[in-house]
Amino acid sequence: MNLADLKTVESILRPAGFDFKKSLGQNFLINDAVCPQMAAAACDGDMGVLEIGPGIGVLTVELSKVAKRVVAIELDDRLRKILPKSLAECDNVEVIFGDAMKLDLNEIIKEKFADCNKVCVCANLPYYITSPIIMMLLESKLPIENITVMVQKEAAERLCAEVGSRESGAITVAVNYYAEPEILFEVDRQSFMPAPKVDSAVIKLNVRKAPSIKVNDEKRFFSLVKAAFAQRRKTFVNTVSNTTGFSKDKIREALHNLNISPTVRSEQLTMEQLAEISNNLN
Repeated sequence: MNLADLKTVESILRPAGFDFKKSLGQNFLINDAVCPQMAAAACDGDMGVLEIGPGIGVLTVELSKVAKRVVAIELDDRLRKILPKSLAECDNVEVIFGDAMKLDLNEIIKEKFADCNKVCVCANLPYYITSPIIMMLLESKLPIENITVMVQKEAAERLCAEVGSRESGAITVAVNYYAEPEILFEVDRQSFMPAPKVDSAVIKLNVRKAPSIKVNDEKRFFSLVKAAFAQRRKTFVNTVSNTTGFSKDKIREALHNLNISPTVRSEQLTMEQLAEISNNLN
């Protein structure tokens, strides 16, 4: 069964009376070259894969061909009637219906992948929940090797930007703190049904064994980063003083101690500089 074939997809969905929900960001892949590439990039035969949002299973099928075991978490309860049919030939796949943002993923990994040497996450993420899902996966510090996901192209560029470049933002810093991000390949909007208004890209986040920088207080560091990028057109001093309890003089003093210009903008600061500023702002 070719789940990337439009006629096949329609033949599965029509009898079940299934319609696409814009609120869930549902756009099903109909380009049969994309998912095999994603599966090959994400895992190998000794790995378990946690998939978030399988839809009708087009990526799930390809993951099952490569991985040792696949556990797919699906939010849309209407797919209970469809997935048993579309995944009938995949004997190493289990589907859990629920909200990945609320389930205990650590427990699921521990229970379902006990016989796998390594575990990764792979998903075609709805655009509206890309950042929350990625940050939840990273902040939960799950025992995973990597996260391979398809996201909106613009989001991919922001997530994988170099910290200290014009494209970087708070999410760029957070991702780089926990992982090494890279864009694998782009996916044209015509690869989906219904076609979205933007192109997509597949990215891979190789999870670090330890954070890329040393900070004295993670909570303070991420609060500072969030504040720093809240008003992108303003200088670091102004935007941080406007959104935190630190005075401009205190921030200028920290920058002076680190030989950083008082007129620097947040997007110009490197990971190391942001960490040093956070450690200096006691």
